[in-house]
Amino acid sequence: MRQFQQVRHLLGLAALLAGCSAPQRYEFETVSMGTTFRVVLYADDATQAELAASAAFARIGELNDALSDYDPGSELSLLSASTSGRAGVTAEVSVDLARVLARAAEVSAATGGAFDVTVGPYVRLWRRAVRQEELPDTTRLHAAARSVGWQHVTLAGRGVHLAAADMRLDLGGIAKGDALDQALSVLAQHGVKRALVDGGGDVAVGDPPPGERGWRITLGVGGEPRDLLLLANHACATSGDAFRFVELDGVRYSHVVDPRTGLGVTSGQAATVLARRGIDADAWASALCVLTIEDGLARIEATEGLEARVWQKPQAQPCDSGGFAERMVR
Repeated sequence: MRQFQQVRHLLGLAALLAGCSAPQRYEFETVSMGTTFRVVLYADDATQAELAASAAFARIGELNDALSDYDPGSELSLLSASTSGRAGVTAEVSVDLARVLARAAEVSAATGGAFDVTVGPYVRLWRRAVRQEELPDTTRLHAAARSVGWQHVTLAGRGVHLAAADMRLDLGGIAKGDALDQALSVLAQHGVKRALVDGGGDVAVGDPPPGERGWRITLGVGGEPRDLLLLANHACATSGDAFRFVELDGVRYSHVVDPRTGLGVTSGQAATVLARRGIDADAWASALCVLTIEDGLARIEATEGLEARVWQKPQAQPCDSGGFAERMVR
């Protein structure tokens, strides 16, 4: 009997010690890439949490220096500037820029050009149009069209060839998703695998919180505020004019620019995409605002690892890909 009591005492003590060492929840924020990044993580102690979060935010800062189209001194901006008045520019770029450009090219091909990072000349005209509250001049749109087309960019390793003159690359529809992925990777390198990284509403998550099957993510498009997704080791991105738009001459235009027209999308569509990586969720969410609902969902179904919900006003019900509902909390 005494031996049994001693064993029970030791087991109880072990359980108590295990409870004391259970990972604790920590939360951190920073501003980068023109938005707020939030990290929620579970770590053994505050020191581990702070070191991991600081490293993740530093990594996001590195990516901003490479991928920003707003910063004239970024690697991306300098690459675009090298095509001023020159066609056929070839350059060697960083691993980060090469990785994002390569993935962008794959998504462009898969979406038939609905996603296109060469849309920068159109985006510049569109931003000006929004500020001045008037549509871009047709002559300027035609001139910009000569520099737009995802086929103008070819890659070989870290070598990038830009075939057209006066190109302006815009990674606004993919860079943030890549930053989510890279931040999660850095957290894992610091021993933190139970983590969520939120960049302006787009989210990538690692292992779930202790005792949970996944992270509960609010579904903000085509659903009620109470609708939740349950995700682990996955990413979720949303895009559409439900968040950023302008009305010109009585027409509502999205901030998402259609690479085929140079104007903001007028379909009123918004989309949420689920993917294994943030870089894919981000890019495909933008593309689904350009494609028709039918075409977009057909391409989603044909691409492994993707699910999506597309919503179009005044449509009463959203349209989902086959496995989207399985990710929702019931």
